[in-house]
Parts: sequence; C-alpha cells; structure tokens
Amino acid sequence: MGDVLLALSIPVLVFGGGIYAACDCWWRRRHPAPPSPYTHRAARLAEQEMLLLAEEIVNDAHAALGPLYDVPPAPP
Repeated sequence: MGDVLLALSIPVLVFGGGIYAACDCWWRRRHPAPPSPYTHRAARLAEQEMLLLAEEIVNDAHAALGPLYDVPPAPP
C-alpha cells in the first residue's frame, strides 16, 4: 500500500505545482509590482551617459571629417 501511495503522490505533486504556477502567474498579471525608483534612476543615468558618448562621437567625427564638407571658394 505504501508503494501505491508513493506512486500516486508524484502526479498529485506535479499537478499541484502546475495549479500553483498557473495561479501565481494569473495573480502577478492582475497585480503587478510597482516599478522600482532605483530602476528608473539607473535608466536615466544610463541614457544620459549614452547621450554624452554619442555627442562625443559626433563631435570627433565632425572634427575629423569636417574639412571634407566645407564649401569650396567660388571661382573669381
């Protein structure tokens, strides 16, 4: 009898775990956690850093390639 109960307990545990996971997923969709202010701050800081890096790249490219785009003087 002990072996039968052990054999039947495995599907019951798997089924129970599936029901728990489905209910937990449903609950988290209906009640999402508020966003962390630290996450927003980190995103803003990363965005500022990215913009500064992009500005530096554009300035370096303009300094290096700027003479190629200068308008040649008009012929007399």
